[in-house]
Amino acid sequence: MELNTLKPANGSKYPRRRVGRGIGSGLGKTAGRGHKGQKSRAGGFHKIGFEGGQMPLQRRLPKRGSASLTKKFVEEVRLFELQNLTVDEVDLSLLKQAGIVSLLARQAKVIATGELRRKVTLRGLKVTKGARLAIEAAGGSIND
Repeated sequence: MELNTLKPANGSKYPRRRVGRGIGSGLGKTAGRGHKGQKSRAGGFHKIGFEGGQMPLQRRLPKRGSASLTKKFVEEVRLFELQNLTVDEVDLSLLKQAGIVSLLARQAKVIATGELRRKVTLRGLKVTKGARLAIEAAGGSIND
């Protein structure tokens, strides 16, 4: 195979349509644009979503909900992940070092998934009610 012999597969390329080149082409006269109107003119353009002056759909529908800007920086930590750690005092930097949360995380929240059977002290982490009960039942503590 040589670079000068490469060519596209059969049927993958079509000749471009030459519009407005006579009746025999099938796209003569109006060149596929129909009769009259803004879209038939040269430079006939309107914004996407424009409905001829009618209130556009995206403005007729009610606004609803919002996406949190900080959502991607708050991560969840499960109880069984705390169980697998070897240290007793856990904070955000330790979770980052252990690879449990990403390096971009600004906050972490412990959720009650799995089981915790050892004493753990949490510093600067958020905790759900169920996780708080499980940590305190195992003899651990939470320092906000």
